[in-house]
Amino acid sequence: MSREILLGDEAVGLGAIHSGMSGVYAYPGTPSTEIFEFVERATKKAGNVHAFWSTNEKVAYEEALGMSWAGKRALVCMKHVGLNVAADAFMNSAVTGTNGGLVLAVADDPGMHSSQNEQDSRYFAQFALIPCFEPRNQQECYDMMFEAFDMSEELALPVMIRLVTRIAHSRAGVRTRPAREQNPLNPSRDIKKWTLLPSNARVQYKHLTEKQPILLQRSEESPHNELVLAGKKGIITCGLAENYLRENISESDYSILSIRQYPVPAGKIRDLVGHVDELLILEDGYPLVESMIRGLFGLAGVKVQGRMTGEVPRTGELDPDIVRAALGLAPLPAAHAPAADLANRPPALCKGCPHTDSFRALNEALSTFDNPQVFSDIGCYTLAALPPLEAIHSCVAMGASIGMAAGAAHAGYTPAVAAIGDSTFSHGGITPLLSAVQQGVNLNVLVLDNDTVGMTGTQRSMSTGETLDQIILGAGIAGEHLRVITPTPRNHETNVEIFREELAYDGPSVIIARRTCLEAIKRA
Repeated sequence: MSREILLGDEAVGLGAIHSGMSGVYAYPGTPSTEIFEFVERATKKAGNVHAFWSTNEKVAYEEALGMSWAGKRALVCMKHVGLNVAADAFMNSAVTGTNGGLVLAVADDPGMHSSQNEQDSRYFAQFALIPCFEPRNQQECYDMMFEAFDMSEELALPVMIRLVTRIAHSRAGVRTRPAREQNPLNPSRDIKKWTLLPSNARVQYKHLTEKQPILLQRSEESPHNELVLAGKKGIITCGLAENYLRENISESDYSILSIRQYPVPAGKIRDLVGHVDELLILEDGYPLVESMIRGLFGLAGVKVQGRMTGEVPRTGELDPDIVRAALGLAPLPAAHAPAADLANRPPALCKGCPHTDSFRALNEALSTFDNPQVFSDIGCYTLAALPPLEAIHSCVAMGASIGMAAGAAHAGYTPAVAAIGDSTFSHGGITPLLSAVQQGVNLNVLVLDNDTVGMTGTQRSMSTGETLDQIILGAGIAGEHLRVITPTPRNHETNVEIFREELAYDGPSVIIARRTCLEAIKRA
C-alpha cells in the first residue's frame, strides 16, 4: 500500500485504474472534469487505457457501454446535468445489462456553483433500478470503485458512483491497493440481451426487476450503511453529510444511520424509526430519503425533520454550520464578525478574450433594433450576460440557444439570434441547426470558435476550424451565408457590417467568430 493526496475526482480515477479499467469516457463539466483528466495523465505513458474526450455525454455513455459489451471494464464520467443528455442510453443500459464492468461517476453540484440546477442523480439510479454508491470521503471514492466494478460484473448491471462538489474538489490522503489486471477481450454473444426489440426488452426488463430484492439485500447488509441505536433522537446522514454531523457531535445519545449505498436500506430505516421519537435527515441534494420515509402520510408518532420541513434549507449544499443549527446547537464562536462591506466581484471574461470583441460587434449591429434579445448557450461566453456587455439573455441547456431562437422565429420574433461555442455546437447544436435549415427559419447563429472547451479548462474541441466550417455547410447553410470573422478591436467595424448584412437576410445564416482562447495559448 502507498498513500497519496488526492481530490475526490482523482481518487475515483485512480480507483478505476487500479480496478483494471480499460477505458474512460467523458465530456468536461464541473465538478466532474478532473476524473477524466487524472486518468488521461496517469495512463498516458503506459497507453493501456483508452482516454479521449467524447462529443457529449450520450456518446460517452454509449462508447463505455460498447467497451462493456466487449468484456472490458469502462468508466464514464459526467456532471449531473450531463446525465440528462445521456439518459436514453443510461436507462436502456439497465435493461440490456453489462458484460464487462460499467461504472458511471456522476458529480452533482448542490448550491449550483457552476450549474443551471442542483438536481440529485440518486433519483436517476432509483429510476433506472441500479445500485448507487455515495462516498463520504476520498478514501471511499477510491475503495468504492473496486466494489462498483465487481458488482457490475457480478450482477450484470451498470453501477453509479454519486459525488458532490465538496467531495470532488477537496483533497485527502488515500491508501491505495495493488492494481488489478485488465479483463481480456470477451465480446458478448447474447444477441437477444443487447437488441431491445420489444420481445427481447420485456424479458430483459423482467430480469432487471427480479434483481431488485438482491440489490436491496446487499444494501441492507452493506458496511456502507451503518446503524447505531442509542438515544431517542435519530439522525440519517447520506454520503458527505456524515462528516458535517461528526464535526458537531462526538460521543452522543443520538441513534445514527449512515447511508452510502443504495437502494435505500428500508429494513435499517424501519429499525431506526421504531427506536426513536424524532428523526433528522441530512442529505446533500434533494430530499430523496426524507420523501421516501414520509411517503404519502408521514410517520405516525415520529417527528421527521429535514429539508421538507425547514430545519435544513430546502436548497443549496450542506455545511457544518447548517447541520449544527439543524441539531439545535448554539453557533460556535467566531474569531471575528464576517466582513459585510466587501465589493462585489462577479465573474468576468478574461482580459483580451475574443468573446468580448465578438459581442461588442453583435451589440452594435443589434443597436438599431427595438430591445433585441440573444439566446445564448453554456460556456465562457455566458458571462456576456453581465455588465458591461449585457449581450445575451438566456442560458438553459447545452444546444438550447439554436432551438430556442428557432422557436422564437416560428412565433414571429425577429431578429432571432443564437450564440453558441464551438464545443457546445458539436455537443448539442448540430441537430437544432439541421432542423432550422430544413424549415428555412429566419435565424442568425453566432458560433464562437475559440479552438477549445474554454470554460472547463481548455480541453479538446470536436468542432473547430475547418471541421466546424464543413459541419455547418453539411447541415445545409448556404456558402454565402456562412461568414467567418476575426474578433479583434482592429476588425470591429468590418465585423459589425457583416453582422448587419446577415441580420438583414431572411433565412438561416451562421457567423463564425474565430480566434483562439488566450488561456489555451498559454497552456500550449
